[in-house]
Amino acid sequence: MGLISGMVMGMLLGIALMAGWKYMMTHRSIKRISKAADIKLLSSLKRDDLRKICGDSFPEWISFPVFEQVKWLNKQLSKLWPFIADAAEVIIKESVEPLLEDYRPPGITSLKFSKLSLGTVAPKIEGIRVQSLKQGQITMDIDLRWGGDPNIILGIQAAHIACIPIQLKDLQVFTVVRAIFQLTDEIPCISAVVVALLAEPKPQIEYILKAVGGSLTALPGLSDKIEDTVTSIVTDMLQWPHRIVVPIGNNIDIRCDLELKPVGKLTVTILRANDLKNMELVGKSDPYVVVHIRPLFKVKTKVIDNNLNPVWNEMFELIAEDKETQSLILEVFDEDIGDDKRLGVAKLPLIELEAEKSKEIELRLLPSLDMLKIKDKKDRGTLTIQVFYHEFLKEEQLFALEDEKRMFEERKKLKEAGVIGSTVDALDGAAAAVGSGVGMVGSGIGAGVGFVGTGFGAVGSGLSKAGKFMGRTITGHHSGGSRRSGSSTPVHENGSVKTKSS
Repeated sequence: MGLISGMVMGMLLGIALMAGWKYMMTHRSIKRISKAADIKLLSSLKRDDLRKICGDSFPEWISFPVFEQVKWLNKQLSKLWPFIADAAEVIIKESVEPLLEDYRPPGITSLKFSKLSLGTVAPKIEGIRVQSLKQGQITMDIDLRWGGDPNIILGIQAAHIACIPIQLKDLQVFTVVRAIFQLTDEIPCISAVVVALLAEPKPQIEYILKAVGGSLTALPGLSDKIEDTVTSIVTDMLQWPHRIVVPIGNNIDIRCDLELKPVGKLTVTILRANDLKNMELVGKSDPYVVVHIRPLFKVKTKVIDNNLNPVWNEMFELIAEDKETQSLILEVFDEDIGDDKRLGVAKLPLIELEAEKSKEIELRLLPSLDMLKIKDKKDRGTLTIQVFYHEFLKEEQLFALEDEKRMFEERKKLKEAGVIGSTVDALDGAAAAVGSGVGMVGSGIGAGVGFVGTGFGAVGSGLSKAGKFMGRTITGHHSGGSRRSGSSTPVHENGSVKTKSS
C-alpha cells in the first residue's frame, strides 16, 4: 500500500512540476516577445523623441552611432600602407603640383615639391557610414584621422630670392571622405569611383612650417600665403560638391554623368556699404569688394577712395554648381601700399535664394567667417547687395560645359601676360579689358566705369585606369571696373586650415 501511494504521489508531483515549468516558460516567452516589441519600437525613436519621453531624466550615455567601427579594416590598412604610400606619392606629385602652380599666391614665382614621403604611419578610419542615396550607386562616408610622420618639403621661390626649402612638420588631417561607387553589371561591378571631402564637419589640416637651411622671414607673410593656398585647393577642388572622378573602365558616358555640372547663374549687384571700419591713420579707407563662389574665380569692384560709406552699383555674374552646399562670399578690403587689409567678410548660402526672383539683401560684415578665432568682434558695418538666381536649363548646362576650358585657358593667358599674379587673383576692370584681347567677353556698365566679364572655367586632369584621377569643375568669372591693372587680392578662407610657424 505504501509503495502504491508513493508512486501516485511521485507521479502527481512530476506532473505538477512539468505543468509549472511549462507555465513559467510560456510566461517568460510572452514577456520576452513583449520586451522585444518595445525595444523595436524604441529603436525607431530618435534622440529628440526619447528626450520628450524621459524629460530631465534622459541619460547622457545614450548615443546613436551613425558610423560603424571597422577595426579589421585598420589592421589591413596598416599592412598595406607601405604599398599604398608609394603609389599615392607618385599620384600626389603628378596631380597636386599643377594645382600648386594654378593656386600659387601673389609674390611667389615657383611652388613645387622638393621632397614628398607619406611616412610609415597609416591613417586611421574611425568609422564608416554606408548609404544608398541613389539607385545604382553606393555612397560611403569615411571618418578619417591621420597624424602621420610624412616628410614633405616645398621649394618656394620669389623674385630676387633663392629657393627656400620649407618643411611641413607634424601634419594632422581630420576629415570625412565621401566615396561614391557607380555600379555596373560588368566585372569588377564598379565603373567609377567619386571621391570628395564633406564640407560638414569642415576638413581640418594642421601643420607646422619650418625653414630648412633658411628663414621664414625672407618672405614676409609666407605662412599666411601657404595657408591660403592649401585652403583654396581643398575648398575649390576636393570639398563637396567638388569631387575627383576615378574611372574604372572606358564608359565615358557614366564618367560624364558623375562630373560636376553647373546648375545655375547668380547675378550679384554690389550696391553700397555703410559704416565701414577705418583702417587708416590719416584719412579714410579706400574700400573695394571681392566676390566669389569658388576661390579660383574671383572678381572685384572698383576702388572708392577715402570713403567709409561707398556706393558701387556694379554687377557680376557667377556660376553655381551646387545650390544646396555652396555660398556667395563677399570680402571688403582697404586698398593700401603692400598687402590690402580686410575690413570685413559676409557669407550668403545659395540655398536661401529663391530662383527667378530678385532680392535686395543687407549683410552684416564680420571680421572672419570663423568667429571662434577672433578676439576683436566689434561691428564692421554692412554691405547691401541685390541678387538674382537663375536655374539652368539642360541646353544652358551644355553650353557652359563647352565654354569652360576656353575661359580657364584665357585666365591662364592673363597670368602669363602678367596682368594677374596668380589664377586665384580677383579680376578687376583693367584685367577684363586686357582679357578681351585674348578672347574674353566684356560689356560696358554705366558710363564706361567698368566692365563685366562672363564666362566659365574648368580644371580637369585626365588620369589612366592605373589609379590616376580625373576631375572637372566649372565656374564663371566677371570683372568690375578699377583704376589700376594687375592688382592682386589675397585669398582669405577661415576655419579649415591651421598653421604654426617656427
